[in-house]
Amino acid sequence: MAQVSLKNVSKIYSTGAKVVNNVNLGVENKEFMVLVGPSGCGKSTTLRMIAGLEEITDGDIYIGNKRVNDVPAKDRDIAMVFQNYALYPHMTVFENMAFGLRLRHYPKTEIAQRVNEAAEILGIKHLLERRPRELSGGERQRVALGRAIVRKPMVFLFDEPLSNLDAKLRVQMRTEIHKLYIRIQTTIIYVTHDQTEAMTMGDRIAVMRGGVIQQVADPMTIYDRPKNKFVAGFIGMPPMNFMNGKIVKKDSRLYFEEGRVKVKIVDEMSSKLAPYVGKEIIFGIRSEDIYDKLFASDAAPENIVRVNCEVVEPMGSEVYLYLNTEKHTFIARVGAHDRPKVNQDIEVVFDMSKVHFFDKESEETIV
Repeated sequence: MAQVSLKNVSKIYSTGAKVVNNVNLGVENKEFMVLVGPSGCGKSTTLRMIAGLEEITDGDIYIGNKRVNDVPAKDRDIAMVFQNYALYPHMTVFENMAFGLRLRHYPKTEIAQRVNEAAEILGIKHLLERRPRELSGGERQRVALGRAIVRKPMVFLFDEPLSNLDAKLRVQMRTEIHKLYIRIQTTIIYVTHDQTEAMTMGDRIAVMRGGVIQQVADPMTIYDRPKNKFVAGFIGMPPMNFMNGKIVKKDSRLYFEEGRVKVKIVDEMSSKLAPYVGKEIIFGIRSEDIYDKLFASDAAPENIVRVNCEVVEPMGSEVYLYLNTEKHTFIARVGAHDRPKVNQDIEVVFDMSKVHFFDKESEETIV
């Protein structure tokens, strides 16, 4: 079994910097877990502690049922794929993939069999006699993956393996890694700062900030029900729009009010927002939940907001509208046919069944 468990794991450097703070995380057997967060949040350090490349200051790490705090990296039965490929330039692709097995004194026939099997899976069998300098970035990353696959470890650890590739190749390699996961069916822990990679690849996502795990859940739960404002703003592209305003009550109904914006709160959210009447609150809405009124003729009048369109960005299949309420700027993601004129006022509709509210002080989700 290849479960990985982190129990109250912390990392404090000699300078006193606490880069990982009391992390608790359980990764199930054959699960694809993604650690995602901004640069400096502690995700790579966490991965390196699992690998045995960083010492743990506090807590315990288990791989399977074995506590590995004091187990050397070479004995943890893991394989790690790095951001910079880390290939030996003087060796051929075959020799790079076989190197770890040779160090472990595997028979030559088994080494050849494992390398050829991995090369077949990754589509690099025709490259086995080439050296790294003769390969493209994507081909080098496949070789790095192959070197990990031949080991047949209990756990694969990926440390931002696609960040050196161009945008088109990242999409291709993202798909290849996911197909590889489906085929080899082993436990993977994958670190990235790219929330698109996290959403498209992970069975579950652990969102980190400042060395602390903010939320662990499947991608759609993270997207639809973020635990706090940070998670809501980090996951999603464009990021969630936020506005500061107040909850007001009129004729027994609750409204969110912010200058030009005054929209009615749906009944399902009213009970949780009732204690906030008259108080400052943070309102959040995703760009795809804002519609041009011209294409939402059945919209309720109390959910229509008049705004100024500052910028129109055609993206091919869709258009980003940068809108201004005088107090806040936010983005609407609309259909390709919807292109209002710049610097003109337009009316947009908020889908109030999909909005989010956050406590102003704690930034935790209210509803």
